[in-house]
Order: sequence, then C-alpha cells, then structure tokens
Amino acid sequence: MIPLGRISGVYGVRGWVRVFSYTQPRENIVTYKPWFLRRDSGEWRETTLEEGRAHGKGVVARLADCTDRDQAQRLIGYEIGVDRNRLPVLPPGEYYWKDLIGLQVVNTQGDDFGKVDHLLETGANDVLVVKGDRERLIPFVMKQVIVEVNPDQGRILVDWDKEF
Repeated sequence: MIPLGRISGVYGVRGWVRVFSYTQPRENIVTYKPWFLRRDSGEWRETTLEEGRAHGKGVVARLADCTDRDQAQRLIGYEIGVDRNRLPVLPPGEYYWKDLIGLQVVNTQGDDFGKVDHLLETGANDVLVVKGDRERLIPFVMKQVIVEVNPDQGRILVDWDKEF
C-alpha cells in the first residue's frame, strides 16, 4: 500500500469527509480506486470511493457506507492508501517518496550519513531527512545534490559535506 492522504475532517451532514491529499495536484487522489483505509498502523481495509472533488484548497469525498456526519466523524485520522500497482510507472529519474525511505545515503567522499527516515515538502524542493549518527536535512535536487539514486543497491549518492 502507498499512502496518498488522510481523512482530516467532515464536510456537511451527508457523510462527506475532508481529505488531506499528498498527491500533486491535490485532487488527483480521487482518481485512484479503490481506496484502502487504516488507523495508525493497523490493517488496511478496502472501501469504495463514490465521488470526490476539489473544494477550496482541499478535497472532499463521499465513501460508500458513510451516509451521515457521525459516520464521517469516526473516519477522521484514517490514512488513505492505494495498491502500488494502481500508481503510474514513473519516468527514469523520478521516484515515489515511499521508494526513497530506508535507502542508505552516502556522500561522494564515502561518508555514510545513515538512512532516509522521511521526506519534507518545502515548496522549493523536497528534502531528505536522513538519520544516522545525527539527523541531516539534504535537499533532493537531482544533479546538484543528488548524484545517483539506486534503489536496487539500496543507496543514494549525494554531493554533500559531512559537516552540514
């Protein structure tokens, strides 16, 4: 499963939910079906997305079996995921965040920085949060900072000073 967002609130009284989407653009989350939901690190369970759309700066959606505000309220905090096979194949040089998490990060001098713990979206560029002997924030800028991403070897090669 690949997390694509989470249910962040309710919308109206007929069971619609507000969705915080990780996709770009945000409303793309409603193009993926079926959705799977889970709370915390529990089991994923399949649900049917009946309809969804952009609404203001966010997304709203209506799920099957969710017909009133009380049912929608119980879904707040659930993570939304889709089967990895439903995602489009990316062109060379592009990666899903999920594929970068856990990769070893080494600089061009051979210094091991640790593993990618998670990523941050800053607006200008994404940032790798690497945890090793200490936490490092490394901009994910291909050809300037990121020299090579090799998921098969489990490694990212970076042009980054170990003192940063």
